[in-house]
Amino acid sequence: MIEIPLDRLSPEILKAVIEEFVLREGTDYGASETSMGSKIAQVRRQLDSGDVLITFDPVTENCTLLTRHQFTRYVVAQQSASQGDDSNEGYSQMGGQDTQGID
Repeated sequence: MIEIPLDRLSPEILKAVIEEFVLREGTDYGASETSMGSKIAQVRRQLDSGDVLITFDPVTENCTLLTRHQFTRYVVAQQSASQGDDSNEGYSQMGGQDTQGID
């Protein structure tokens, strides 16, 4: 999985990536419904601050957003796996990525 720097995407592509993520994750966060525009603005602020990253997985050819912490966890797990260390305790499948932290 690789990080895609924001400046490598055109404004149109960046907007489409954010919108696709928001649509996939939804805007219902409990007691109050969040508008799509509000959620898009919130995600954009998190991207601008570096708290959230755009990532691309060449194996699955999927683009998604991860928190910096999620991405770091993934990289550490991959490094451990490539060194033959099978003790990835505490790292439960990034396949079911914990994107709930993006809000």
